[in-house]
Amino acid sequence: MQLIKSERHLFSSSDDSMVMRQIIATHSPDGRDIDTRPLLRVIEDVLHNATPTVIVVNNANATPPDMEVVGDRMQYAGTVGMLEALAYTIHRISCEISCKCTGGGDAHATTVVLFNQLSNYSWDAKVVLALAAFAVSYGEFWLTAQLYTVNPLAKSVAMLKQVPDILEHTDVLKPRFDALNNLIKSMLDVTKCIIEFKELPTQYISPDNSPMSTSLTHIPTAVYWTIRSIVACASQIIGLIGLGHEYLSSTTEAWELSSLAHKVNNIHGHLTKQLSLCHNHIDEKKHIEAYQTLVHLFETIHIDNMKILKALINNKEDLPLIEGLTKKRVSVDVLRRKIVILFISDLDISREELFILTQIYNDHLSTGKLERHYEMVWLPVLDKSAPWTNSKQEAFNRLVSDMPWFSLYHPTILNAAVIKYIKEVWRFDKKPILVVLDSQGRLVCPNALHMMWIWGSLAYPFSSTREEALWRDETWRLELLVDEIDPLILKWIKEDRFICLYGGEDIDWIRRFTSAMHHVVQETRIPLEMVYVGKSNPRERVRRAVAVIAEEKLSGYWQDPVMMWFFWVRLESMLHSKMQAGRNIDNDPIMQEVMQMMSFDGSEEGWAVVSRGSAEIVKAHGRKIVDCLGKFEEWKGGVERDGLVHALTAALVPYETHEHCTRLILPGDTGRIQDNVICAECRKPMEKYILYRCCTD
Repeated sequence: MQLIKSERHLFSSSDDSMVMRQIIATHSPDGRDIDTRPLLRVIEDVLHNATPTVIVVNNANATPPDMEVVGDRMQYAGTVGMLEALAYTIHRISCEISCKCTGGGDAHATTVVLFNQLSNYSWDAKVVLALAAFAVSYGEFWLTAQLYTVNPLAKSVAMLKQVPDILEHTDVLKPRFDALNNLIKSMLDVTKCIIEFKELPTQYISPDNSPMSTSLTHIPTAVYWTIRSIVACASQIIGLIGLGHEYLSSTTEAWELSSLAHKVNNIHGHLTKQLSLCHNHIDEKKHIEAYQTLVHLFETIHIDNMKILKALINNKEDLPLIEGLTKKRVSVDVLRRKIVILFISDLDISREELFILTQIYNDHLSTGKLERHYEMVWLPVLDKSAPWTNSKQEAFNRLVSDMPWFSLYHPTILNAAVIKYIKEVWRFDKKPILVVLDSQGRLVCPNALHMMWIWGSLAYPFSSTREEALWRDETWRLELLVDEIDPLILKWIKEDRFICLYGGEDIDWIRRFTSAMHHVVQETRIPLEMVYVGKSNPRERVRRAVAVIAEEKLSGYWQDPVMMWFFWVRLESMLHSKMQAGRNIDNDPIMQEVMQMMSFDGSEEGWAVVSRGSAEIVKAHGRKIVDCLGKFEEWKGGVERDGLVHALTAALVPYETHEHCTRLILPGDTGRIQDNVICAECRKPMEKYILYRCCTD
């Protein structure tokens, strides 16, 4: 009882700073290093299996309960040698604890004695050795308690220790046992934290680094209160022997243990926060190291692409990829010495993008080739700070099932340093990009998506050099504008027919334009094929326009919205490709034509392109072409003399006025767009505005 009173007094009134100066004065490590983690696992097994809430009922006829096999000597094979070396120290400390606690000594004084005996050990070894000494006596006590009804030896020992009397009052002692369990759990939690601090990799965090330096100043306090709690727990177990019912029914002891548990829990909470800060520091260092390693890898020449791909995809996973057709997990080795296109995006991939990209990827099948000369890998880049939800998993699974190429088996395996590299070096920002690596892992194009949209598989091997070569051979012609979106139009071009493509969403303008064009066709008897190609965002108004065109038989039209989408995406890709190459409308006629087409799409009115075959082509905007066609009788003679396209070109000249309002609307994530954009109409710099649009139609 004197021990309990002194414990209560010291706990409530001791000066922690004075106590800690006394404790730190005992610390004189001799450099020996003990791997405390395996020893702690043995201690945890002892304390777990000695749970005082599981007590065998006192029944002489009871049979031994089914005992769970917790492991044999092989389980601790790596610990045996260490335990042999430490057995005497653990035994000596255990005896010291039993002796001091039996004599009713001062808890703080007993703790100081233990620190003196453990002076040559590190802080983590001190607390683990003290905990091991307690586990020995604690385990022996509860082993006797659990087996005394079924084992003669245990029964005799239990009689000497009066364990049966204790067990007869388990209901009364339950609050104390619960408090004891809670304190032991808190002691283990703090001990694990202390060991974790010891195990932190010194190459990423040193004792001088904050928050490590802050944490180390609190470790001695944590060790002191943990060993102090060990003394309190041992006192409780020893105090149960031979005491009367009056002591057994006391609630003071449970309060004392709960008070200690509260303090130890507070220490654990503080250490946990500091440990989290240390791990953040380490993760940041590892992140920087991994990023720098990636930068260095791309600056180094390799015999193949394996080092690069494994660094990008995941070094720790044996089978990080899902094969497109079989959907089986495979290793990165399947990509060895191949040209690899990294398809980088988030989970927001449009149906149109996936459809067109799949067609291009499978293009070798339509041409009769047995295999393609490159492979593609989807790297989904997501915000790692956002939680992974069921809806994200469903979206990911759906996309993987639709992709015929390789993909990561899960987005979370993409390293944070790789994501940083993708965003900072390859400038990924939500909109999908296609990064091309050659067979040696060298970067040959930071984004081949635009050339793939423009030329498809013809752009192979998708290098920036190939892109420049394709542009050198290209001219502004209808084939460039339409490509293989509509094979029928390509057939008309080869047949040297007159073709008219037009767009917009103003139904009244569409009716006026098609009526005027039909009048010209009737007057000239020129066979003209007309096709409506909509707008860059084929929404409800475009669908209504298609419905009117079909019902009133105004012209031909593209029924599939994907065709309209791809028509404008290719134009946008042309503009982006030219801008990326540093071109402008002063030195690039194709860029001038593309910008005019894009400005047509940005207006509220319609537009039209009229051509004959591939070479002859003219385009005009909204009201200009309708007014010009309305005065056909004035330039009708030019059609017979020069042909429709040349005559229309000449007739439009008077309508080219200085007054114009050209709008060029580009997506916010187009990439590195030039600050200076020149107007395609007047060659003056265009004013820059920021447009926020929400179109619900």
